[in-house]
Amino acid sequence: MSYAVVAHYRCAPADEASVRDALLKMREHTLAEPANEGYEVHAVADEPGGFLLYERYADRAGFEAHKAAGHFEELIVETVWPLLTDRTVTFAETL
Repeated sequence: MSYAVVAHYRCAPADEASVRDALLKMREHTLAEPANEGYEVHAVADEPGGFLLYERYADRAGFEAHKAAGHFEELIVETVWPLLTDRTVTFAETL
């Protein structure tokens, strides 16, 4: 059963380039993870500093392994999250 993550990130427009760069680097690393089935990064139309991420993993354990990876700590926890003004995350399982 696939496990999906949909995240909506918002940052100040001045931080948009830094967040975009980190998210695109994160996509490269994540797509190489064994349990990853997809990682898409979108800029939200008409919302400067808005990003939408759609991630799929083989299962929840695969997502937990993703969160434990060094690149998650470096690029998301240390780089992206401090720049965000808002973050919402939805977790879902395939029916």
